[in-house]
Amino acid sequence: MNEVEKKCLSALLGIVENVYEQMKSGNIPELEISTRTKFNIEFNEESGVWVYGDRKSLTSAKTIKGALKILRMAYVVGFLKEQLAVNKSSTLRELYYITEGWGYAKFEEQDESDRLIEDLEILSSYQREQFHIRPEEDGATIVGPIRIREETRRGVKEIHCQDDVGEGGYQIPVNVDRLQFLEHDAKFAIAIETGGMRDRLVENGFDEKFNAIIVHLKGQPARSTRRLLRRLNTELKIPVVVFTDGDPWSYRIYASVAYGSIKSAHLSEYLATPEAKFLGVTPSDIVRYDLPSDKLTDEDIKALNAILTDPRFESDFWKKEVKLQLELNKKSEQQALAKYGLDYVTDVYLPEKLGEMGII
Repeated sequence: MNEVEKKCLSALLGIVENVYEQMKSGNIPELEISTRTKFNIEFNEESGVWVYGDRKSLTSAKTIKGALKILRMAYVVGFLKEQLAVNKSSTLRELYYITEGWGYAKFEEQDESDRLIEDLEILSSYQREQFHIRPEEDGATIVGPIRIREETRRGVKEIHCQDDVGEGGYQIPVNVDRLQFLEHDAKFAIAIETGGMRDRLVENGFDEKFNAIIVHLKGQPARSTRRLLRRLNTELKIPVVVFTDGDPWSYRIYASVAYGSIKSAHLSEYLATPEAKFLGVTPSDIVRYDLPSDKLTDEDIKALNAILTDPRFESDFWKKEVKLQLELNKKSEQQALAKYGLDYVTDVYLPEKLGEMGII
């Protein structure tokens, strides 16, 4: 166990010890945890990201629900202690199934165990990766003019993310901080929502023509993907742009990259890239490029109205675009650009947009 892991374990045990001390003093144990809603995030001027504010939610053993949560937390901390002691790790899914033998402390749904791990991150000020909890394999990849060094259990290996990988690219590891960036010729990184559009750019040689690092977000990006983008931007000073579909759910994908997600705002300074720019597809693009589109659903409209009250989207750009989308009552996909041919996105749309943004 290294020093970071020792401190992490001490912090985790401190949570349970706090509960014990309250009980020893004759008090009903309780825990205060930051409220994870859009009404409890605030902009940190120093770091340029959105973090939790002062609102707290109280978990108390006065209620059955609160007592059960504290019980489960004690069980999980005990499991993490054992896991760290033998230098093992487990996935979020495995943790959920491990609780099958915990009697009353068993979780009924994985969402409950996932959320408790987030609670432990907030209370301990350590990340789940540091107490050896990882997600299922994400499969997000990068392709581009960058050489990296990766630590693996079989030693250190060097990889060029164009020459040494297949068309799918280099798979982003769970712990991005183990990577060393050796050299690069990249002018920018483009984070792409869908695998189909990633494949189009790679097939058309976009990375070679424009010296671009292509990052597949694979929908809502995993922490490792967001951490990679932040490191590329802050350490190598590579501009980051985000290319998604033109709908409210995709705008939230961008928000998780640039502003930090609401449920992991305690990690925004580690994961978010506040300088990341939204490239498109925008509602303005639907009009400008006369893109094929679908009507907004009731859920889309509800989500767009929620964005208008989300402090992360308070800029004039987003208010203008969201209001335009509601007026148009339309949404469009990245692949809609194929209306003008398979090469249009790489030969016309992206160069135009990137030029207007001053990226190329």
